[in-house]
Amino acid sequence: MMNFALQQAFEQRQALKVISGLMNFDPARVAAIVRAATQGGATFVDIAADPNLVQMARGLTSLPVCVSAVIPETFVTCVEAGANLIEIGNFDAFYAQGRRFQAEEVLALTQATRRLLPQVTLSVTVPHILTLDQQVELAIELVKAGANLIQTEGGTSARPFNSGTLGLIEKAAPTLAATYEISRAVSVPVLCASGLSNVTLPLAIAAGASGVGVGSAINRLESEIEMVAAVRSLVEALQSTPILVNP
Repeated sequence: MMNFALQQAFEQRQALKVISGLMNFDPARVAAIVRAATQGGATFVDIAADPNLVQMARGLTSLPVCVSAVIPETFVTCVEAGANLIEIGNFDAFYAQGRRFQAEEVLALTQATRRLLPQVTLSVTVPHILTLDQQVELAIELVKAGANLIQTEGGTSARPFNSGTLGLIEKAAPTLAATYEISRAVSVPVLCASGLSNVTLPLAIAAGASGVGVGSAINRLESEIEMVAAVRSLVEALQSTPILVNP
């Protein structure tokens, strides 16, 4: 069952997930990101699926903790350690390795996860390597299979042609396009993630997102003070975004 505060944030379309990285198992680095997310006012955090990291995060924050993985069995011990949500994805970390997730595999992972953990809030990433119509079709099937949230992606593979604001928009274009199409096809909240910044967060909400996920814009920073400032900037961008009725 979804945390009330988290559910409310999605309903208000102001949810901010801070992502430390599916491959980030460095306790000190994860701790810094969790603390920054908490102090900066994020809605929830997303960490690698490791029960030790979950226990550490639970000791550092009262925010809901999401864990990300692509092996369903790893979620079980993380939930036992205190994880509130589970996420199949994020897939960005695998593309550089040549690992590509097709629709059939993502759906099978979702079904397997639901068999293991039928009651835990489940988010599933839709691979951006699929065509937009395939992404929409998969999202619909994922909801039927029990997904409570759908997450989009695409920023790490985007190749902006320009610098500055236009470049930021170009980087976010794949995940924004997916959000626009998927949010109109499913009844669950859509989390727009990958390649976003405080410039493009409002565009994600305008495209139909109920929340956003941000990773590299925060965890690439060196100091915790910088991370906190970055999270606050993202929160302010979300809170200042006008919400349209029936986007």
